[in-house]
Amino acid sequence: MKRADTNTLPSSSDLQRELDEQRALVERLQAQLAEKEAAWAAEKRSLFEQIRLLLDNRFGPSTEKYSIKQQDMFFDEAESLVEEPAESDETDEADEDNQPVRGKRRRRGGRAPLPPELPRVDIVHDLPEDEQQCACGCGALTRIGEEVTEQLDIIPAQIQVLRHVRIKYACRACEDGVQIADLPPQPLPKSNASPGLLAYIATAKYQDALPLYRQEQVFKRLGLELPRNTLARWMVDMGALLAPLAERMRAHLHNAELIHMDETTVQVNTEPGRAASSTSYMWVQRGGPPGAEVVLFDYDPSRSGQVPRRLLDDYNGILLSDGYEGYAQVVRDNAITHAGCWAHARRKFVEAQKAQPKGKTGKADRALASIGKLYRVEREAQGLPVEERERLRATHSRPLIEDLRQWLDQSLEKVPPKSAIGKAVHYLNSQWPRLIRFLEDGRIPLDNNPAENAIRPFVVGRKNWLFSQTPRGAHASAAIYSVIETAKINGLEPYAYLLEVLKNLPAAASDEAIDGLLPWHQDESLYTLKPTE
Repeated sequence: MKRADTNTLPSSSDLQRELDEQRALVERLQAQLAEKEAAWAAEKRSLFEQIRLLLDNRFGPSTEKYSIKQQDMFFDEAESLVEEPAESDETDEADEDNQPVRGKRRRRGGRAPLPPELPRVDIVHDLPEDEQQCACGCGALTRIGEEVTEQLDIIPAQIQVLRHVRIKYACRACEDGVQIADLPPQPLPKSNASPGLLAYIATAKYQDALPLYRQEQVFKRLGLELPRNTLARWMVDMGALLAPLAERMRAHLHNAELIHMDETTVQVNTEPGRAASSTSYMWVQRGGPPGAEVVLFDYDPSRSGQVPRRLLDDYNGILLSDGYEGYAQVVRDNAITHAGCWAHARRKFVEAQKAQPKGKTGKADRALASIGKLYRVEREAQGLPVEERERLRATHSRPLIEDLRQWLDQSLEKVPPKSAIGKAVHYLNSQWPRLIRFLEDGRIPLDNNPAENAIRPFVVGRKNWLFSQTPRGAHASAAIYSVIETAKINGLEPYAYLLEVLKNLPAAASDEAIDGLLPWHQDESLYTLKPTE
């Protein structure tokens, strides 16, 4: 009799269980593969976005609104512009005296009238005496008028020496001492630099972004040896002289209802305890009523929250800044109303738009369209009283904000956080409470552009002089920038104002005397510029 086979076939339930396990394993592997593919796709998209942004930053326009004329950047500017139509040499028939005619536009291509406030020097051209007789033999010609042709002229920089001659007196009888007139207080007593020379150098460097080594070359062409080390020492000492005036500006600034604040990087080569390549910061504050506005620069090696805490001191008004969280401490401590900047939020979406494939539209375009509508409302509100501006915003801006908030809530879960559009959406969401604060107070503007505009001259100058040598030099630059930019924003010509300050500040012995040198206390003759926006 045969033995029975002990190896039995698996049951159907065992086979089903094994099949389910295999299916579950396949599903897990497929899910892992899909997750990896999604991660690879997101990384690929992010890399392509970075490449597009790098190319745009390298070769594209540096501003969001590209308004720079391309021919302004040509090396062969003279050769290229000579092909353009020349200005007409004919005088406008309706403008015989070089004065603009109200209500009539100047003909295209015609010459603009020269500023009437410029001094005039008459060069008279008369006929020789033998030509002042009538050709018909009637006798002497009679003068019936004159024809004036104006040319624009310039006197190049001239160097002169100011001799302070102090007369000495003595008594011949008693011969008891010598009396001599005092020398007026000088800005830099131990130097031979006059107020005019110091104002000239500072204006060239801090207003016109002309580095000191180039000024050294200019002076050399004029026949004067002025080493850049000497010029640098003068600027550092001048910064220390102007520091009390900058502090009086600070006191005025902290009485403002609203302060704009921003910062930018600067390199200081010889700062104790730090490498030469370390990044430091130049901070700017701007605020005050029209006609008495202050732009204040401050240097600090740090970007920590302690810096705005120190700069704002006990200020408790309205602060408008970008999304930097370093302002949080002073906002809490001083109970400051902190408003956000829509220009920064918009900039994130501009970057996301640039990262999009060419010819395609997406969420960035949707957000930019909504933000653009907010700015159109603000243009309508410009110049209105605070109460009317608040009503206009409640009627037109608030519905736009509500619509944008709804779109934002829907988009937060649909965009990859690390993509350009994801960063823009999450930035908008994180800054939302500060960004909508303008709806609550008509005094709050939509963005922090005034601070960015105020700091731009420093950024432009930094491209030429690159770095500061010492912290003392950086502090001096901050004081000089403060004085010049505050003068400009209040309509003063920088050189004329600096000259006035350098003549009178050395003798100012009290806060009241220094206050008298603030830009809005100056004579009207210094107001030769239109106040900047």
